[in-house]
Amino acid sequence: MKFAVLSCIHGNLAALEAVLADAQAQKADRIYCLGDLVGYGPYPNEVVERIRTLEIQTCRGCWDDDTVEGVNACECSYPSVLAEQRGLAAHLWSNREVSDQARAFLAGLPYSLREGNLCFVHGSPYSAHEYLLPETDAFVAVERVLSTGADVLFCGHTHVPYVRTLDATPVEITVRGPASASGEVRQFSASLKRIVNAGSVGEPRHGRPNATYVLYDTERVEVDLREVEYDWRSTCAAIVEKGLPAIFAWRLARGLEFAERAEDPTHVCTR
Repeated sequence: MKFAVLSCIHGNLAALEAVLADAQAQKADRIYCLGDLVGYGPYPNEVVERIRTLEIQTCRGCWDDDTVEGVNACECSYPSVLAEQRGLAAHLWSNREVSDQARAFLAGLPYSLREGNLCFVHGSPYSAHEYLLPETDAFVAVERVLSTGADVLFCGHTHVPYVRTLDATPVEITVRGPASASGEVRQFSASLKRIVNAGSVGEPRHGRPNATYVLYDTERVEVDLREVEYDWRSTCAAIVEKGLPAIFAWRLARGLEFAERAEDPTHVCTR
């Protein structure tokens, strides 16, 4: 079978429609969504309705979570105070804009999905706010995949697509208990694992405004990182017209993160 995996749509309806059309042209058998249907973009209700109508299996993203729980912007998710202020403005806008029906749909989304040896999450299996990056420590990366019991972990949240293969290597851990201060050393071998990041449909950060998503062939075990052109200018205009921070239109047009980096992108939200 061929699965299309989408993430981080962020209220960008034009990008979503373009990706859905491309997935259909590529003869995808099923579609999975890794969350963040809302936030940043001008059409949150329309995006939620499209996902709901098509009955696309979707897990809850960090923006979806905050929209359900109320305006509670988590500072550990932002790379700077300025970014947090912009994020809070977007949260306040979303809180006013998102309909009760859309909010109820988001509230019903699970935090993870499973399909055979595949697992789908937004950020990581531990938190929708945790970033799994290509340079994340290999032990941490392997542990995150192992914790799901899957061989392939699909994630988003970073807005930059990538495939990371974690070769089968020995893993050594120390188990400490009440009776042993020094701990018992145990070794095991983790089979080959993969982390596949689907990038972002609605707010890409790979240097271009084009939408990205992933096609995964379960028979060939092949990953195709897709990049789809669409009318991003209309979305940028709508961002400004609807009163969202204009910087969101600027960075969408350039496919950039506005040159901000988190000091500790692997930090797990504990709130």
